[in-house]
Amino acid sequence: MSTIFLIIIYLAFISLGLPDSMLGAAWPMMRPDFAAPVDVAGLLSMIVVAGTIISSLASGMVLQKLGTGKVTFISVAVTALALLGFSYSPSIIWLAVLCLPLGLGAGSIDAGLNNYVATHYKAHHMSWLHCFWGVGAMLGPIIMSRYIAAGDSWRQGYLTVSLIQFVLVVLLFIALPLWKRAEPTGESMAAATDVQQEVISPQIPVAGILRIKGVKLALVTFLFYCGVEATLGLWGSSFLVNEKGLSAATAAGWVSLYYGGITVGRLVTGFVTFRFNNRQLIRTGILISMLGALLLLLPLPAVYSLFGFILVGLGSAPIFPCMLHETPTRFGKEHSQRIMGYQMAMAYTGGAFLPPLLGWIAARSSFVILPFILVGYIVIMLISSEKINVVMNKRKDEVSI
Repeated sequence: MSTIFLIIIYLAFISLGLPDSMLGAAWPMMRPDFAAPVDVAGLLSMIVVAGTIISSLASGMVLQKLGTGKVTFISVAVTALALLGFSYSPSIIWLAVLCLPLGLGAGSIDAGLNNYVATHYKAHHMSWLHCFWGVGAMLGPIIMSRYIAAGDSWRQGYLTVSLIQFVLVVLLFIALPLWKRAEPTGESMAAATDVQQEVISPQIPVAGILRIKGVKLALVTFLFYCGVEATLGLWGSSFLVNEKGLSAATAAGWVSLYYGGITVGRLVTGFVTFRFNNRQLIRTGILISMLGALLLLLPLPAVYSLFGFILVGLGSAPIFPCMLHETPTRFGKEHSQRIMGYQMAMAYTGGAFLPPLLGWIAARSSFVILPFILVGYIVIMLISSEKINVVMNKRKDEVSI
């Protein structure tokens, strides 16, 4: 039963990753079809993330009422329908409308499955879970690039991915009875949640949580981590087409290798966690990402950009899951649930606002600024992360005294 659930959850996370990288890969071909300004992709991305934030904030109530199985099934179904709509959209307005359910379908499933794995499986499965998100995020641009290279429309790419999602919808529907046996009833979940909150989540005001040493720094780290990941994913293809002179198909393929770096990195991280601690992995990941961003920044031949994309992906791999796993250690189990929620909200905020910011600037200058912005984001992330370690070391010394 445990193995069956892991397979279902991993497949669901592939589904979660598939649409995340497609807009950026397809945008150089989509934009002329709609005669849209270049920075509109940032606005569409912002709508998707807004939907994700809304469904994430509502996920606790929804999961308690429906259970993880039904929420996963409904979320993937909504995503499949939204992607099908993308393939037939007649205008940018329709794309904008469909971006909202695309985001809504992602938030609850993300929160629900992360919580289920954290509750029922060992810690290394968290890295592998996000590795499977990377599989989906890598496959999206690959599928899109195949259609573009063959001279077909970007619409065929979205249609294909929507059909893949509908296949998963059928599998999740068949698996619903298994979830009913594995999950507690709504009443027992509510009772368990109440007890848990009484034990580990005292009602401290938001301002009180933010006054805990290191929390604000952690929020900054999450903000700029997702800023790096989402910005390169959304605008990487446009950077390669406009600044490096690559074709749209080749650029989409190179972006898929960026997500491939995240995927492989998280697969390896799951094993490496047995030998190295979270702090070491976070620091190493940030430094590798910095090296990749510098390769994009330097005036080198286009092929070096490919290595830059892969390195940023590899470096990004351990940062997010390790920061999540480090939360109870940094701030105590009694506060970790609420702080985890704030961190996820800040991560989504970074994904919502930082990529459109770059798009707005690039539309008024050029995409040559992309690597400079990435380096700036990574520097801020490194400083805030290392400051947290200083705070934690001081706290450890105070406790030992």
